[in-house]
Amino acid sequence: MTAYVAAPLLALAIFVAAAIGEIAGSFAFWSVFRLSKSVWWLLPGTASLIAFAWILTRTDAAFAGRAFAAYGGVFIVSSLAWLWLIERLPPDRWDTLGGAVSLAGAAIILLAPR
Repeated sequence: MTAYVAAPLLALAIFVAAAIGEIAGSFAFWSVFRLSKSVWWLLPGTASLIAFAWILTRTDAAFAGRAFAAYGGVFIVSSLAWLWLIERLPPDRWDTLGGAVSLAGAAIILLAPR
């Protein structure tokens, strides 16, 4: 696999791993404060959010803002996957369109020649 293909795939894998950490951690807090789950959910939630932040620093980006912007599109699509797989609510056509647009934006940011 060439470096031109491998680098974006590695960035995508890092972004997906970071999204899982951020969404799982945030959902733990959501569960405590919105769904009346045990306060003990905050321990793995906090650990998950720390993991998210660390994983996101593993991207090969010279600037944090650009990495965060590209990550945003992957986060949106990952959040919709969470909605469907974990919360059992399939995304509607507007969710799907918004996810596609955000992923296209992330691809432009990540793959633009610089």
